[in-house]
Amino acid sequence: MSDPKYRRILLKLSGEALMGDLDYGIDAAVLKRYAEEIKTVHDLGVQIGIVIGGGNIYRGIENSSDGIDKVTGDHMGMLATVINALALQNTLEHHGMYTRCQTAIDMARIAEPYIRRKAVRHLEKNRIVIFAAGTGNPYFTTDTAAVLRGIEIEADVIIKGTRVDGIYDSDPEKNPGATRFPLINYDDVFKRNLKVMDMTAITLCKENRLPIAVFNMNERQNLRRLILGEPVGTTVTESAPSLP
Repeated sequence: MSDPKYRRILLKLSGEALMGDLDYGIDAAVLKRYAEEIKTVHDLGVQIGIVIGGGNIYRGIENSSDGIDKVTGDHMGMLATVINALALQNTLEHHGMYTRCQTAIDMARIAEPYIRRKAVRHLEKNRIVIFAAGTGNPYFTTDTAAVLRGIEIEADVIIKGTRVDGIYDSDPEKNPGATRFPLINYDDVFKRNLKVMDMTAITLCKENRLPIAVFNMNERQNLRRLILGEPVGTTVTESAPSLP
């Protein structure tokens, strides 16, 4: 068996992905599939941190017209990520993995408060750490929270699981002729305004030289293949040659 390319990862999952074919909420079959995929990587000895969104339960930015102000809406979104984190934690443990859930907003009865040193210690003990409640502040996305936590725990890479197999020059779900970039640098992401992550998250990655791998989380064994260094999805890195 090949050695893993990455020693410690931060996996970013979208809340919407947990809906599966449902209109909202959590599809238990999706949770089970994700847990199985994560276990294949955990069994390689890779240390895993996870940030999950809350868009399957509440999306503040889309609900700003309902009379709820932006700050309150963002707080509701943070709580939605905690619900998803607890669901994922429970499913991972049912698959034999030890986990800890840490939240950026204190709620000691259900999860640990986020403490960087404690999170790193959990990772060193091969526990999966799920970081919930975003950054704990409004106006920041879970993409930014994922990068922030990735930097803090000194992850080797940010891995973003999506519905498509990488970064394209246009939306592949709308344009069948879209071209995928196997490798791209941060500056080209900015120039082309590619919707990999929000600009704050990309800027943090660039400043800290933290690569981003974007791949299709719904394809079996994809995560494991990526971790083993196979050419899966798209990698954003400073060393990538500039696009013409």
